[in-house]
Amino acid sequence: MRLSSLIAASALLLSSHISVAGELTPYQAEARAMFAEAIGYRTARGHGQVPAFASSLVKKLKAAGFSDDDIQLIRIDADGEPTAALVVRYKGDGSSGKKALGLMAHMDVVDALPKDWVKNPFELIEEDGTFYGRGTIDNKHGVVLLTSTFLRLKREGFVPSRDMVLLFTGDEETGMVTTRYLAKTMPEKMNLGFILNSDAGGGSLNEKNEAVMYMLQAAEKTFVTFEMTVKNPGGHSSRPRKDNAIYELATALGKLSAYEFPFQSNELTTSYFAAMGKQIGGKDGAVMQAFAADPSNKEAAALLRQNPALVGTLGTTCVATMLAGGHAENALPQSATATVNCRVFPGMGMDEVKSRLKTAVDNDSVEFEQIAEATVSPVSEIPDDIRAAVTRQIHKRYPGLKIIPYMESGGTDGMHFRLAGVPTVASSGILIQQKDMFAHGLNERVPVDQFYSALDYWYEVLKDLAGSD
Repeated sequence: MRLSSLIAASALLLSSHISVAGELTPYQAEARAMFAEAIGYRTARGHGQVPAFASSLVKKLKAAGFSDDDIQLIRIDADGEPTAALVVRYKGDGSSGKKALGLMAHMDVVDALPKDWVKNPFELIEEDGTFYGRGTIDNKHGVVLLTSTFLRLKREGFVPSRDMVLLFTGDEETGMVTTRYLAKTMPEKMNLGFILNSDAGGGSLNEKNEAVMYMLQAAEKTFVTFEMTVKNPGGHSSRPRKDNAIYELATALGKLSAYEFPFQSNELTTSYFAAMGKQIGGKDGAVMQAFAADPSNKEAAALLRQNPALVGTLGTTCVATMLAGGHAENALPQSATATVNCRVFPGMGMDEVKSRLKTAVDNDSVEFEQIAEATVSPVSEIPDDIRAAVTRQIHKRYPGLKIIPYMESGGTDGMHFRLAGVPTVASSGILIQQKDMFAHGLNERVPVDQFYSALDYWYEVLKDLAGSD
C-alpha cells in the first residue's frame, strides 16, 4: 500500500548526522545497504521471494544478538503463494508496566514490470537526491528503518521498559492472509497494547519545501472489490452481433466513470480539513475550511473532489482497475469482466455500494459479484504518550508543526489489528512532495534525505516510548 494518499509533499532537511562532505554514519550506511538488498527482492505475488527476504532479515537480527526465542519466521501459503510473516520481540524489563508496543510494516510489494520503468524497479538507484525502486515508499523503507533501529538499539545495549515487537507481513498488497494470522495470534501472545504502523501517515510540505503539517493515520476506509461481468452466446467474428459483450461492458464502464458517490464526512475528516485549511491558507485553504464548517456545502465539496489526493476523504470511491474479455481473436466474446475496486467511507454498507453501482450502470445484464469479504475497522484513539513522542520528534525538525489525525483513503494491515482490539496508528516519519507520490506506480521513489531523517525519527521515537524515565 502506501504513505498517505492525501496531500503529501517534499522532504525534510538532511539529517544532522550527515556530514558536510556527505559521508554516512555507520548506522546510515548499514541501513542504506539493507535498503538496497531489500529492493532487490521481487516480493510481489507470483515470484515467491518474501520468505527469502524475511530470512535475510533474520540473519541480521541474530547477528546483532536477538535469539531464536526472540524471532518467529512464519511460513504461510497464501492462496497458493508461498509467503511469510516475521515477528521479532525486543524484550523489555517491564519497568514501565505497559503492554508491548507493536511496530508494523509489510515486506511484499505491488509488482512492477521492468519494461515499463525508466529504471530497474528491483534495483535501488540513487540519483539527484532520490532513491528509486519498487517498495521505496510502499513499504520496504518501513521494514528497513524498523529493522535498522532494532539492530542499533540492541548493539547499544538498550533495555526497553516494555517489550517492542516487529510485525512484518508478507501479503498486505493482496490477500492479507499473513496479516489475519498475526492479528489473530499475536495480540494475546505478545501482550500487544498498541501498534505504530510505518505504512501510512507522514508529512506535508508545499512546493517550496516548507512544512504544512504532519499526519497520523487513525482510521481507514473499507476495501472491497467487485467484478462486473457481461455474458453472451458469442459466435464467429465474421458475423458481428449488436449485443457484443465487450461493447456492453465498455458502455457500463463509461456510466460508472461518470458516477459520483454522495459526499460524506465524519468528525475525523472535518477536523482534518479544518486544520489543513488553516495551515495552507489561500483559496484552497478557504475551501477546506468552508467544507469543514458545513459538510453540506456541495460547492466546496465539489471543488475539493477535483483533487485526486483529496477525493477519497469526501466519500466512497469506486474505480475500474482490471479488464478481461474474449477467448479468441476470431470469435465474438462470450464474456467480458471488469474488476472494480472500491474504498468505502465509514457508515456506508457493502450492499448499498453494490446497489449504487448497479443503479449507475443501469443494465440488468451486467452481473455484479463481490469477490472477497470486506473488513470494516474502527477508529483508533491516539494515546497521549504516542502523540507526544511523535510530536517531539517532528518538532525537532519543524518547530510548532501541526500534528493532525486523519482517515486513510487506502487500506493497510492496521485494519485487522484494530478489529482484533489493538489500537493502531500509522506514522511513517517521511515527508514527500505530492509530485513524488508514486506508490503502486511507475518509478516509485523516496527522497534520500527523508530516508535518513526517518531513520533518526524511529530511533528517537522508540527510545522515547520504551525508555526509562
